[in-house]
This record gives sequence, structure tokens and C-alpha cells, in this order.
Amino acid sequence: MQKPRTTHYRWVITGLIFFITLINFIDRSAISFVIDSLKQEFHFTDTQFGMILSSFGLGYVLLTVLGGWLVDRWGTRTVWPLAAIGWSLCVGFLGFAVGFWSFVGFRFFLGVSEGPHFPAMSRAIRDWLPQSERARALSVGLVAIPLSSVIGAPITSYLVADFGWRTMFFAVSAIGIVWAGVWYYCFRDHPQDSKYVGQEERDLLSSSAIKEDSVEKAPIDWLFILTHPTLAANNFAYFAFGYMLFFATLWLPGYFLSQHGLNLKSVGWYLTIPWLTGAIFLKAGGIISDWVYKKTGSSRFARSHLIWASQLFAAIFFVCLGFTHSLGLSILFLSLGLGFGLMPQSAFFSVNIDVAKAKSASAQGVTSGCLAIAGIIAPALTGLLIDWTGNYQGAFLLLGGLTGIAVIVVILFHFPDQLTVSQKCGFISRKRLFSNPKK
Repeated sequence: MQKPRTTHYRWVITGLIFFITLINFIDRSAISFVIDSLKQEFHFTDTQFGMILSSFGLGYVLLTVLGGWLVDRWGTRTVWPLAAIGWSLCVGFLGFAVGFWSFVGFRFFLGVSEGPHFPAMSRAIRDWLPQSERARALSVGLVAIPLSSVIGAPITSYLVADFGWRTMFFAVSAIGIVWAGVWYYCFRDHPQDSKYVGQEERDLLSSSAIKEDSVEKAPIDWLFILTHPTLAANNFAYFAFGYMLFFATLWLPGYFLSQHGLNLKSVGWYLTIPWLTGAIFLKAGGIISDWVYKKTGSSRFARSHLIWASQLFAAIFFVCLGFTHSLGLSILFLSLGLGFGLMPQSAFFSVNIDVAKAKSASAQGVTSGCLAIAGIIAPALTGLLIDWTGNYQGAFLLLGGLTGIAVIVVILFHFPDQLTVSQKCGFISRKRLFSNPKK
């Protein structure tokens, strides 16, 4: 009797998710390396530049919730590559911008087209990975966020310095279009439809899906997703995470240029240190979360405690960063702040996947919508604070304070185990109702 073919194709899919997330964040953060160039050419103030950066978040919030619904409705295989082509074109169009409003417009449509990204990631991980592997798989995909700066910061800064900012936008825009074709060829919305999945892997994924697919065709309970205390706490904490992420990806190059007097190429290399630290911490967070879940079977221990503890340490180090003027200490505090700040990201996603299950893309769309709101507020408010104070201290203190509030919210309201039990009870009730209409 022939032994069933064993494959690990789900990790190939995870690798493709990593790659497009890497490209996604290089594309959205590339503009942070042209601050000085745009100021000199167009005479933008920090407030105006903050408005340009915030226009991305405004577009992002419009489609990220709808993007989750589109993914659940039309499938990750179709929606994600279309989105990748769209945002790649928008990045290329930035190279043709001629003034304030053209930058605002192109950044706005960049945000719109990137809206489905994280919901698509959540749905793909949910469909292709068993529950015991999801935090690790998410950490593989999400570690691309800090690595996008480790890899992209030197490349982008050198392209701007040597070839100009327009050429830089043209150069970074093409890769997403290539990925879209590869993804459409390699991915299927259901693993059993892929010819590359062996029988043993097929059985593993099917056994995990059986427990969750009872609500595959059920309508989305938007009231539940929007109002339950656990998901609301998760969303607020993710808003604080998003505030940190947009501040870091868009304003840190300007911080080192203006506060420490570095040149653009040096900034690109110095930024690799904190972002590489963030990548290590983010990956470690996924491993720790899955390990604790296997040991305890508790999402409260594996997800909630990781979230609040990480954000507590991040808040402390960002406050410290606001009171130092030493380049060495700035790098140290920034590295630890970003490291702990990024550490729980896979736990945020895992909560949505564990709870929403077949509707995980829709739930993640709401969570990503909170990140999008942070993407509107953080860049604009940071620009205003810099213009008012002439330094970054107020921006760092505000970041630390907001993250500290998120810690309290998670401790008090984040109980994903109770949520899962109550939701399962609801599924059982509906199942009984449909099986016996007379009752």
C-alpha cells in the first residue's frame, strides 16, 4: 500500500504571505525617506507632510473593513492579487506627483488599495494552518513588517540619495505586480483544491477545519464583532499598536535627520538596528504564544497576557526615549520599544482567527480599521507636535501614554476564552434550531 504523500505546502503559502507583506510595507513607508527632498523642492512644513502621510490612513480606513468582507465573499485568491496590483500602481504614480494635493491623492488611493491586505492574510492563515500553528505562521508573515525597514531602509535611502525620489518610487512599485501573478497561480482558497498538498497535510488541515466550518455559510454577526468587550479591547490595543507602527515607519527617519544630525544614508543603516530587533521580538512573540497555548489551552494566557506585558514594556521604553539626547541611548530605547511593541502582533491576529473562525477576515477588517484610524491620527498629530515644540519629545510621550492605556484595557476586558465558549454555545443553538425547525 502506497504511503500518503507528505507535504508542507502550507509553509510555502506562508512564505508568499511574508514576501508580499515585506513589499507592502516597503511601498507604504518609502515616502518617509523623501521628507527632506520634498521639503526642499515643494517647501512643505512638517504639518503639511503629516497631512500627506495621514491621507494614506484615510483611504485605508475606507476599504479595510469592506476589504475583509470582500475576502470572505470572493476569496483570498482573487481579492489579494488585485489589491497588490492596485497599490503597486499607486506607488508608481507617486513618482509623477507635482505638488501637495497630488501627493495627498496618490497616498489616499494607496491606502484604499492596501485595505484588504491584513484581512486577506488572516483568512489565508485561518484556511491553511491548524490552530496550533497559526501564531507562528502569522509571526512569519508579520515579521516582514520590521524586516521591510531592515531591508528597505538602506535600499530606499540609497535610491533617493543617488537617483532621486521619483526614480525610487518607480523602482519599488513593480515587485507587487509580479507577486500577484505568482500568488494567483500557487494559491487556492481551499487547501484540498491544491495539487501541491499531500494527503497527510490535507488530513491535518481538514481535521482542523471540521471544528470551525459549521459557521462558514452563516451570516456575519456584525453586532457581535463590533461590541463584544474582548474584541473591543483587542481593537483598542491594536489602535495603540497602529499608532506606534505609523509613527515609527513614517517619522523615525526625520527624527534621526533633525534631532541627531545624521545624513540620509546613515539614517538608513542606523534604522536597521531597531527594526531588526523588532523582527526578532515579533517572531519570538508568535513562538511563545503558540507554545503557551499548547501548554495551557488558554487564549487568555497565550494571547492576552502576551499583549499587555509587551505593551507595558514598550510604553516604558518610549517614555525613556523622550528624555534622552544621546544617539546610543536613543538607538537602545527605540530598539527595545519597537521590539516589545511589535512582539504581540501575531497574538492580536490570533484572537480574531480563534474567535471569528470562518469570518476571520471580516473581524480582522474591523481590527485593521482601527489601525487605519491610527494611520490618520498619528502622522498628522506628530507633524503638529513637531511644529509646535521643535522636537520629538511630546510625540514620544504621547505614544508611551497611549500604549499604557491599552495595557489597562487588555488587563480588564480581554478574555478570549470566555468569548470562544459563548460563541460555541451560540453555534450549537443555531445548529439545533436548523436541524429541527419545529422547535
